[in-house]
Amino acid sequence: MTDLQDDTSTTTEVGESDSLPDGTFPAAPYEPDGPGTEHLEDARVLLADHPVADGHSGLPRALRRLPWYELELGDTSLDTDVPRMRAGGVGALFWSLHLPEGPGGDRVVSATLEQLEFARSVIDAHPESLRPALTAGQVIDARNCGRVAVVLGPAGAAALGDSLGILRLLHTLGLRVLTLTGTDWAGAAGLTRFGEEVVREMNRLGVLADLSGAADATVRRTLALSRAPVLCTRSAARALRPHPANLPDDLLACLGAAGGLCMVPMTAEQTGPTVRDVADHLDHVRDVAGPESVGLSGTYDTGAAHPRGLTDTSRYPRLIAELLRRGWAESELALLTWQNVQRVLRRADFAARTAQHRRGPSTASITELDG
Repeated sequence: MTDLQDDTSTTTEVGESDSLPDGTFPAAPYEPDGPGTEHLEDARVLLADHPVADGHSGLPRALRRLPWYELELGDTSLDTDVPRMRAGGVGALFWSLHLPEGPGGDRVVSATLEQLEFARSVIDAHPESLRPALTAGQVIDARNCGRVAVVLGPAGAAALGDSLGILRLLHTLGLRVLTLTGTDWAGAAGLTRFGEEVVREMNRLGVLADLSGAADATVRRTLALSRAPVLCTRSAARALRPHPANLPDDLLACLGAAGGLCMVPMTAEQTGPTVRDVADHLDHVRDVAGPESVGLSGTYDTGAAHPRGLTDTSRYPRLIAELLRRGWAESELALLTWQNVQRVLRRADFAARTAQHRRGPSTASITELDG
């Protein structure tokens, strides 16, 4: 477990410490003179109606490195726990099953299965707070029952072991998002014939494609091929910050035209060190891709450093307050926090039902298609 401990360090914020000396959290973790704070109450009211669907959480992997944790009452060793999700207006989380550096070959398949089994066990152990969700309808049901919906994924494409049968198995176990990077069939040259068959089978099953970090050629081909919307679960605007996982304007425009969703991460490396920097990226993605193609990705509990004021899942009202200050309409904020994710999940469900009427499970193999 050493690699897990090294990869998921304690919460880091650029230039600010979150907890008080006794390890507790302040009742109102926002600077009174910070940007947008005059709109904090309005932000909290809005999030009560339109909670955050967070596109990338590293919580399962962070929990595995701990000998003991307390999600219900709060845990200062984590970025995410139940009290802070409640305070931050979080209604749904996508739980990343990405693996730390290390496992390769056949081991990556079993390691992903172990991650998936552990994530499910965490959900089962917290039935009063968490609920698994496989569809848009189940996300809504969880919210109506006062639970945070958990969507399993993204996982890395290497988890398939170049097998469509394993893709179907992972889907049966609850996986709903797959990142198309790190394989020979989804690389710098784009999708191979087998890669294209993977996307078709994902569409048939209802597994969403995550293109964060994918090569531009893979992004373009997947956007052209997929019958379901795609996600970029942790991508900001490359025009503002030249990080390799961020998207250039031409791809943001293509993503918007295809009905996809760019989920801007709360990491200092990708977006910058302040709340205003994150808001700048959200403005830019909204303007280029459209208000229906921008979402939020906390990227909490991944070991990443976060912008000042956005250290953990309780801080979303701070960001929404800044967007209100900038003149974002309530309808745009509702799309940003909740409705865009719901649309993508619904369309994925519809695309899967349609595809299942047209074709059965694919029997293609990488040897057959790519030689």
